[in-house]
Amino acid sequence: MRLLILAVGQGRGTSEGALCDDFVERAARMGRNMGFPIVALEEVSVCKARDVKVRMEDEAQRLAARVPDGAHVILLDARGKGMTSEDFAETLGLLRDAGTRDLCFVIGGPDGLASLPGIRAGRSLAFGPQTWPHLMVRAMLSEQVYRALTILAGHPYHRA
Repeated sequence: MRLLILAVGQGRGTSEGALCDDFVERAARMGRNMGFPIVALEEVSVCKARDVKVRMEDEAQRLAARVPDGAHVILLDARGKGMTSEDFAETLGLLRDAGTRDLCFVIGGPDGLASLPGIRAGRSLAFGPQTWPHLMVRAMLSEQVYRALTILAGHPYHRA
């Protein structure tokens, strides 16, 4: 199963971006032998329109265009459901074992995320009830993907 993180905004040159790159690279190395041949992060730029609604809709359209056909989509949203790391790992394993070809995580920009046109999300995921900066969410998700793969592999990284 290919894992793709789609996010609004540029993380390059930021400490959060460096953290994401590190965890995505670790996850990609670990995942190759576990049925996750690709773990990648793709970015779309923040819309420059003045109106918030227009910005969010434009970003959602550009994100939706990057979601692979037939992908299982998980939205990162403060109103979503939280999961333990073990539950997150189990979800990834179950989707992989069910033959899911692509799993796509979608992170909106600074204004949030409008509905993705033509895309039906399988669930929404939250990292607690707080509001997090979108670059931090990207870093936390990248780490949780890596942690989930280590849990599935029985690797000692996860010590809970």
